[in-house]
Amino acid sequence: MKQNKQSKLIKMLGAIVILIPLTIIFDGHSPFIHTILSVALFFSIFFAVLLLIKTVFSQNKASAKNEMPELTKEKEAHYAEFGMNDKEIIFFRETMADARKQITTLEDNMQQVAKLKAINLRYDTLKASRAMFKEIVKEPNKLHQSDRFLYNHLPNLVELTSKYIEINNHELKTKDTFDALNQCATAIEEVSQLIVKDYADFVKDDLEDLDVELSIAKQNIDREKDIEEYKQEKEHI
Repeated sequence: MKQNKQSKLIKMLGAIVILIPLTIIFDGHSPFIHTILSVALFFSIFFAVLLLIKTVFSQNKASAKNEMPELTKEKEAHYAEFGMNDKEIIFFRETMADARKQITTLEDNMQQVAKLKAINLRYDTLKASRAMFKEIVKEPNKLHQSDRFLYNHLPNLVELTSKYIEINNHELKTKDTFDALNQCATAIEEVSQLIVKDYADFVKDDLEDLDVELSIAKQNIDREKDIEEYKQEKEHI
């Protein structure tokens, strides 16, 4: 369908290219033919513009569809578990689609320059970002707890790494250039640490729950041991 529209648009533009000089040539020589050519040129331009608008609209729609994963029955059931309505689901999925796009950009940036690779290895920046993304998807009801990551730290880090690459690509580097790179690298390191902290704060409740469960399990084990020891002592009485 997309190729048909493009093919029709090309043919229409070709017709316009032919009709324009013919209309000019017959202007004043043959009013009847000039009128026919003018009408044909008008409709050719009209339909060409219409096809162009439809083509652009289709491309934008396809692009948006590709950015947003399909809402499967499993995902619907997952969101339903947290009592999310349709508007909340749409907002959540759009927010996470944007975050995924930013993480992809960040991953590309981090692999372009040795300094950024080193920062990523030192602070596990990408690993923390991906892990944070997965945790939010797993618990969409905690979206509000990830505000700093989604709306501040992640976009800020993408912007900083992009700026670092842009400055680093300057053919002529002066002292000011290296100073700017050092300042930018320092900022990237600081935001990387903030993202790691975002992740630690986000899963803190899970770790605390695990500690409680381990404590209860240990108490149960100790209780079982006490009962067993009591039985054994009783048998020796």
